[in-house]
Amino acid sequence: MDNLVVIGIILAMMIVLLATGLYIHSVLLASGIIGLILLEGFGILPGLLGNEPFNRVASYTLTTIPLFVLMAQFILHSGLVQDIFYMVHKVSKGKNSLLGILTLIIGGMLGAVSGSGTATSASLGQVAIPELRKHGYSAPLAGAIAASGGSLSGIIPPSIILILYGVATETPVGSLFVGAFIPGILTMIVFILVMLVYFQMDRKKQQQVEEPVIHEVHTPEKLAISRLVIVSVIAILIVLIIFGGIYSGIFTPTEAGAVGAFVGFLSALVLGKVNFQFFKSSVVETIKLTGMVMIIMIGAQIFGRFVSLSLLPRQLIKLIEPIMDTPVLVLIAISVVLFFMFMFIEGAAVILMSIPVILPIIQELQVDILWFGVFVAVICTIGLITPPVGLSVYAVAGVSGISSGSIFRISMVFAVVAMVVVCGLMIAFPGLATWLPNSM
Repeated sequence: MDNLVVIGIILAMMIVLLATGLYIHSVLLASGIIGLILLEGFGILPGLLGNEPFNRVASYTLTTIPLFVLMAQFILHSGLVQDIFYMVHKVSKGKNSLLGILTLIIGGMLGAVSGSGTATSASLGQVAIPELRKHGYSAPLAGAIAASGGSLSGIIPPSIILILYGVATETPVGSLFVGAFIPGILTMIVFILVMLVYFQMDRKKQQQVEEPVIHEVHTPEKLAISRLVIVSVIAILIVLIIFGGIYSGIFTPTEAGAVGAFVGFLSALVLGKVNFQFFKSSVVETIKLTGMVMIIMIGAQIFGRFVSLSLLPRQLIKLIEPIMDTPVLVLIAISVVLFFMFMFIEGAAVILMSIPVILPIIQELQVDILWFGVFVAVICTIGLITPPVGLSVYAVAGVSGISSGSIFRISMVFAVVAMVVVCGLMIAFPGLATWLPNSM
């Protein structure tokens, strides 16, 4: 059967299967196997489905994922997030706009040490939204701030997206982490500026309808000074140990995951949160997320083999040959395609299913592979807050009771502005992602 016909059949089948609500790993696996049978016959399957799936996931580099996820669970279940937000509330007393800014910054920091946008967004949704609402933020804006803060985990290291990209392209994960630092901060700044504009619009609306004066917030629990000091020291130590250790070369990103998990456990121990339920919740959530990523990787590997044998990348290069002499146009086209993919499909799956197709095009353009990895992570961050599958938004809506539709209306503005500004600047100035790694 002709390769183009097979590609058309498989793409149509994938769309139908996704529309029926099947999990992405099942779609990738089924599409890959059927595509390979149509191309090569049944004889290719025994070798492909033997040891290769195990060899794919039995990677030393991939141990970073469960270790960082376990660290995130230890930190989230230790109550550290709630205590930090209490301090933010105290610091920003009387300055309502500052509360939103600090919420986004904390979201970025929590995402940095957890690598889980959904978990961070859910935590901010539980802790931040009630305080934001009491300080004059509308419910949709408060939800959008929490979701956007959590989504920063996609770009601010240690990001699971960057780890998977590093594994898929054999790019050093440590270099990706360093390269993502400036674009991550830039994305956070863009989110803050959009939030300030919306907050001022909210205030004007409230003044027009003469809403009642917002009373001073009284937190349900007064934390002792000693506990606040302990929480502050723990938070600083976690950041210094993980980032300082990676960037100074004391340990690798994989070793940083193990050290981070141990530090997260010690933090919970010091804060008196360690019990059976603590271990159970942390381990179960870690197994769920890690298992999901591993199954997606196996499905993506089979699908990637089909992509290679079908010569799809070569067909795409021929298709876009008229604009290959203008790399900027190609990158814009790729970013738009990835943007829509991240809107519909979970981030890890997009990375693993798209990289085999896109990487040959990037190499043909002679684009820096490290730069492209950071670029993709920015688009993934944006995808976490865009409909219809913005996981960060659904996490916030689930814990706060705010409708996802109202949050999406605002978070889409966050996403579009970040897409234009951050991605535009990265295309115009590639050094934003490559300068730090090259200078180390």
